[in-house]
Amino acid sequence: MNIAIIGLGGIGGYISAMLTKNTTHNVVGFARGEHLKKIQQDGIKIIEDESEFVVKLDARELKDIDESFDIVLFCVKSYDLKTSYEAIKNSITKESILISFSNGVDNGDKLRQMSDSIVLDGCIYILSHIQEVGIIRKKGKVFAGVFGGDEDATKVLASVFEEAQLRYKTPSDIKTAIWKKYIFISAFATMTSFYDKSIGYIYEHHKEEVTKLLQEIAEFALTKGIDISDEVEKSLVTASKVPYDSSTSMHLDFKNKKQTELDSLTGYVKTPLMQKMYNSLKKR
Repeated sequence: MNIAIIGLGGIGGYISAMLTKNTTHNVVGFARGEHLKKIQQDGIKIIEDESEFVVKLDARELKDIDESFDIVLFCVKSYDLKTSYEAIKNSITKESILISFSNGVDNGDKLRQMSDSIVLDGCIYILSHIQEVGIIRKKGKVFAGVFGGDEDATKVLASVFEEAQLRYKTPSDIKTAIWKKYIFISAFATMTSFYDKSIGYIYEHHKEEVTKLLQEIAEFALTKGIDISDEVEKSLVTASKVPYDSSTSMHLDFKNKKQTELDSLTGYVKTPLMQKMYNSLKKR
């Protein structure tokens, strides 16, 4: 199959490397700037805690598309989803499988509004980022692709992940599953950005405040018909187990003066503490 991975950052870079390394599918990764040039020249390098490897990857700019794709994985920031789709829409069919692994809970709905292809809902659990151009740093053993929706398309994507030796889950209630990730990343992306500190630091020094934020997100989810009340404590346990210096992509974007996913990760949740932090972060 022809598989497109749009965005070769912490998520897309790791997935594209694993797909290229472990499967026979035609994998094309799309990126831009110096990161793309480095990958085209030397391949993409993955550094994990106890190992590293380099994969020669077919990497291009989105304007350089000359084939159609059976599967498209959108691994871009949520604010780039629409423009990424517009760039590839002429290279997909009604039978193509699309999925966004961007942060947020409504990316599948956004894709369905734009496309008549098969759209799955999904999210990724991973701690990884671009360490420097051409290099993806993955921390810890955390990885799971979570996706679902159309039954046949889910089976196809599951088989691809299986072949690539990527862990995955296909829950029957994918919407709730996405919210289960969102509660963690929303709270800790907001808190790490607000205090300019790591996840471990937030857990150790601001546990009461982050607990309150998690509770607010769970209450907000209930207004959407989603019950994730059990995830408050689970999120705290997760935070206690990740490497102490782990952070979030939004925090790193703030530190590097880049565009952030503030609106989808913080502004989306209309609750008192969250909106207080949103208003503060919006001014930075």
